[in-house]
Amino acid sequence: MSAAIEDREASELKSLVDGFFRAVSFEAGESPSYERIHELFIEPGLLIKNSGPTPEICSLRQFIDPRQVSVDNGELTRFHEAELAARTDLFGNIAHRCSGYIKSGTLKGVAFEARGLVSTQFVRTPTGWKISSMAWDDEREGLELGRQYQ
Repeated sequence: MSAAIEDREASELKSLVDGFFRAVSFEAGESPSYERIHELFIEPGLLIKNSGPTPEICSLRQFIDPRQVSVDNGELTRFHEAELAARTDLFGNIAHRCSGYIKSGTLKGVAFEARGLVSTQFVRTPTGWKISSMAWDDEREGLELGRQYQ
């Protein structure tokens, strides 16, 4: 694969990750675009939060619905997530992007901020690249982002 093609495809993959972060991000008084997540993923896509003792494995709907309820009932009033740095690997019709991220928000009146690492897997489909799954973990005592992802 030529460097130009690889760069273009890596840019497409970054656009999918950025699209996900835009879909979940919103300012106070706004609403997130959670339904846009369906455009970014294959069906059935998986979202896996693995920052506790047991992984929380969700379908797209299982990920979106409780977050929308939290926004609708006024518990989650602001959320922002963005990529800090990333590494992308491509091989034929599959790809992987490992991204450092930062997130912040306000939940039940309490501001929060965290960083972590998200592993995103992609598959090339007849209509272009799509996310097949995302798995992430947040920093905590004894677990910090490597310098390459900050």
